Amino acid sequence: MKRQLAGLSILVLFLFSLPVYAGAPLNTTQVNVNKVLDVLRDPKLKSESAKETKKQKLRSIYKGMFNEIEFSKRTLARNWNKLNTAQQGEFVQLFEQVLEKAYIDKILSYTNEKIDFYKESMNSETQAEVQTKVITSSKEIPIFYRLILKDGAWKVYDVVVENVSLVLNYRTQFNDILAKDTPEQLLEVLRKKVKEQ
Repeated sequence: MKRQLAGLSILVLFLFSLPVYAGAPLNTTQVNVNKVLDVLRDPKLKSESAKETKKQKLRSIYKGMFNEIEFSKRTLARNWNKLNTAQQGEFVQLFEQVLEKAYIDKILSYTNEKIDFYKESMNSETQAEVQTKVITSSKEIPIFYRLILKDGAWKVYDVVVENVSLVLNYRTQFNDILAKDTPEQLLEVLRKKVKEQ
């Protein structure tokens, strides 16, 4: 009996010493999305003169929320290795700005509706999906966040809005460009896009 109790005690201690991630992806996503909404809803940041301050605040939240390297690698997939190290670095920076704008534009159109964070699915120990929906007066819009655990932090590597994945959407566009053009030409397309934002 003593041996069984000792064994049970060791098992309990072992279980409690394991890192607990249950709920962490959903909590992390909820905190970050709410931070974005707080900035977008802040009356002090509504004026044209506060535009730059608002952008800086959103950029800092975005940086903490998204894993831009993972996003970039998954978007380019097999084409990632066609870029040299310097091109990869520039691609990550440019693509981050394009994604930030796309994400903020999507969220901007939903600032006053209720967002329900209703489900977290663990796909593996290091990958999860958090399902949310924006509830408007006429419909519900599903927005799913795909997260990866790296260096102890859960970060988003894809956003699926109304069943359209940002990664797959951009992958199709970039594959089309790289099928006929060089990585440098792809970067030029992104440079132009960022300039026009």
